[in-house]
Formats: sequence, structure tokens, C-alpha cells
Amino acid sequence: MKKLFIAATSQNDGKTTIALGLILNLRKYFSNIGFIKPIGQRYLLEEGFKVDEDSVLMEKVCNFSVPLNFSNPIAVERGFTEKYIKEPHPDVITSQILDSFERISASSDLVIIEGTGHAGVGSVFDHSNAKVAKLLDAKVLMISSGGIGRPIDEVAINKSLFDKEGAEMLGVIVNKVLKKKYDKIAELVSLGLKRLGIEELGTIPYNPVLSAPTVGQLKEEMNLTYITGKEKKNNVIEKVIVGAMEPEDAFRYIERNTLVITPGDREDIILTAIESSVIPDTNNYSIAAVLLTGGMMPSKKSLEMMKKVRIPFLMAKEDTYTVASTIYNLNIKLRAADSEKIDLVKDMVAQYVDMDRILAYV
Repeated sequence: MKKLFIAATSQNDGKTTIALGLILNLRKYFSNIGFIKPIGQRYLLEEGFKVDEDSVLMEKVCNFSVPLNFSNPIAVERGFTEKYIKEPHPDVITSQILDSFERISASSDLVIIEGTGHAGVGSVFDHSNAKVAKLLDAKVLMISSGGIGRPIDEVAINKSLFDKEGAEMLGVIVNKVLKKKYDKIAELVSLGLKRLGIEELGTIPYNPVLSAPTVGQLKEEMNLTYITGKEKKNNVIEKVIVGAMEPEDAFRYIERNTLVITPGDREDIILTAIESSVIPDTNNYSIAAVLLTGGMMPSKKSLEMMKKVRIPFLMAKEDTYTVASTIYNLNIKLRAADSEKIDLVKDMVAQYVDMDRILAYV
């Protein structure tokens, strides 16, 4: 039975996305693949159990046969760390992880193990990612992102902790590389890692579609209210502009799938958005949605017109600056319903990751 521990140098490097892409591609070579995230920090209540959201995603997309609660034995809920520091119980955590892993591995010929955060995360309760990888005797595939110096430096730091614990590292996948710098970065990062004795097993270009929220996701994440256009909740948002200037100036910045944020009393911006909605969508111009801020409703005349157009209008209680800042800092996670994104992830991993070398090393 093969085991592969997916680690990362930091949060939001794309660890879960790549883990899913690997599973979908490795199904050609393994008839029974299992998944476990031993320690999860963002959990949902599923089937009566607290389960990390990444485990829920994997189960829904891959339809694993083992009960969901075994895929995430340790859910770090509020107060968990404080309680542990006061009353440490490392053997209990170890036992829970091993019991769940045994249940999953019993029916698998490959188990993908997903870590949480960088190599040292979990040290506060004596179960860092490095220790868990060694505990499960799994080889480590590390995910990093960024340019040239950052991934090399961060990989070196993280590898040192895995080395200390005796966990073998297979290599690195560098994720989210800007397309215009792809060839240069792919070459230099590979050479730089090789100087450290580390294999580069793939370099994946950044695709903004994967981090772009839908209107529905934005509504859920920010507790927004639909005014009109709920049926357009699957519109993808690829750009955000704040309509706080003259309409003709603001709309010069509209590109494909743009979200327009504007105060609810800016009738001029609202009416211009309504008028622009009759323009056929093109590759370089379309409004995904309009988000009105300040909890202010437009006039009745505008409301009637909004109901007749094909773009959704939403409302936020907060001011424009707060709304724009919140959207900027949102971390959009892949969902099981995002079938087009999931297909894209599978194709990108197949195209840019050296699956043959990973199969040979595992």
C-alpha cells in the first residue's frame, strides 16, 4: 500500500487543489485510492461529525467508501489548543490518527494524506505535519508557490523539519506561477532546487479562474442579500471595480466578468450598469453582478429596471470600503459543485506535473 503526504510551505499554496488533481489522475493507476487529512483547522458539521472542509470536498467529488468521519480524525475547534497546552494528551491524538488511517488504508492501495499549513503547523499540540508524516511512514510531496527566491527559501526551511523527523521528501510542485514569467521561473526554480538536492516535479501556471468566486459564493461568504437576479448565482467574478467616480470613467475599467461595487444611492452608476447590460457579452466586456453598499436601496424606478435585465444586483449593509476590502481578502475554496473548475484542475495537474516520476518515487 502506497502513501503520499501532501505538504505545503504556507497557507493558500493550492495544496488541496493539487491533492484533488493528483487523486483524479492517479485513478488510472490505482483502483482504490483513500484520502485522509489527519488534522483539520476549518471544519463543517457533516453526518453529525466535525469534519475538515477539505475532507468534505474530497468525499463529495471522489465518492470514497469509508465513512466521512475517518477522513479527519482531529478537528481543531475553538479552544482546542488552549485546552491541550493546559492538559496535554499526545497519545490520544496519535491513537485517533492511527485508528482512522488504519480504517482508510485497509481498503486502499494508495492513500493521499493532506497536511495543514507548513511543516511546523501542529507543533503546539505535539503533532506537526512533519511528525504526522513520519508517524504514518509516508513520503512527502511539497507544494509551494510564487516566484524564484521565495519557493526555494521556503522549501529549504520546511524540508529541514521533515528531515529532522526522518520523513522522506520526494520533491516539490511549484504552483501559481505567472504565465508571462512561466518559462523563466520553471527553469530557474528547477535549477535552484537541484542545488539543494531537491527534485522539482512540476511547475503549474497561475489560472485566475480557480480563485475566482461565483456570485453565489460571494453572497454566502459575505452574508449579502439578493435584490434581483438570484438565478444568475453561478456568474463568475474575475475582476472587481469600485464605482465611486463618474459613470463614464468607472465603466472604462470593466472587463470580462466584472463585479461593480457602488453605494446604493449612486443612481447614475446603477442606471449605467443597467444600460450596459444590453450590450452582448464579449471576451473583454461583461458585468457579472452589481453590489450596492451601505444598506441603501435605489429608487423604485431603478428597481423596476433592475428586474428586467440579465445581471444580478445584491446589497451589503457595510460601507463601500469595508465591502471592497473584505472581497479583496477572501480566500475562495474549491467546492464540489464547481465541476468546470474540478475538470480544469485535473487537466492542469496532468499537463504540468510529472506523474511518471511521482509514480516511480512512491
